[in-house]
Amino acid sequence: MTRTLAIANQKGGVAKTTTTASVGAALADKDVSVLVVDLDPQGCLTFSLGHDPDQLTKSVHDVLIGAEDIADVLLDTDDNVTLLPATIDLAGAEALLLMRAGREYALKRALAEVAEDFDVVLIDCPPSLGVLTLNGLTAADEVIVPLQCETLAHRGVGQLLRTVNEVQQITNPDLKMLGAVATLFDARTTHSRDVLADVSDRYELPVLEPPIPRTVRFAEASASGASVMRGRKNKGATAYRELAENLWDSWNGGKVKTHELEIS
Repeated sequence: MTRTLAIANQKGGVAKTTTTASVGAALADKDVSVLVVDLDPQGCLTFSLGHDPDQLTKSVHDVLIGAEDIADVLLDTDDNVTLLPATIDLAGAEALLLMRAGREYALKRALAEVAEDFDVVLIDCPPSLGVLTLNGLTAADEVIVPLQCETLAHRGVGQLLRTVNEVQQITNPDLKMLGAVATLFDARTTHSRDVLADVSDRYELPVLEPPIPRTVRFAEASASGASVMRGRKNKGATAYRELAENLWDSWNGGKVKTHELEIS
């Protein structure tokens, strides 16, 4: 059975795209067949996996509005994950979808056409709570929230959780909130630990193991057109491999491992 995981947070710069690309590449290294979906009109996931959004003639935009079959839009990547790319055209998809009945189900219907070809689908949601994010949450089995370990990280988390709750009530009753993923984490500082523990306590949101450390390797990887998994061994890649293992084990009957935190 295909597992579909949405990576969502309406706050930008929290490593949603890095998490999607890195977890996808780590799973692919385990011989898991992975599809990653770029739902951000900025096309950052598409670019970070080696494809220039400005040079593409077909994208997830065409799939969502019914102009193209999803199988005709998929692209291969050097990370051995299959990509459903995004271009700036996707910015107009929200307006087009708003005029359609069942607009929240457009992505779910498209993914159903290729579900048998993949073990895991990862959806990189845009930094908003609009129709595109609702499509991602409606199509998903589970959702995780990348959470930046810095001051004001909690801004918007409550709103996102309310959106998830509404999706569970209206379009996807089986959607499960797995928890937060700590990003830009510096274990040497009490600040990172306190921010994350505060969010965890405030929203009763479990934090998945392990936290993802801050490292320049992520920026270098994005610029190279491949995930951090393809570069030299580094602590960021190691953490994402552990996170991918944690998720994979939970999908195969195990219990998802969470990180214990205390406010100092």
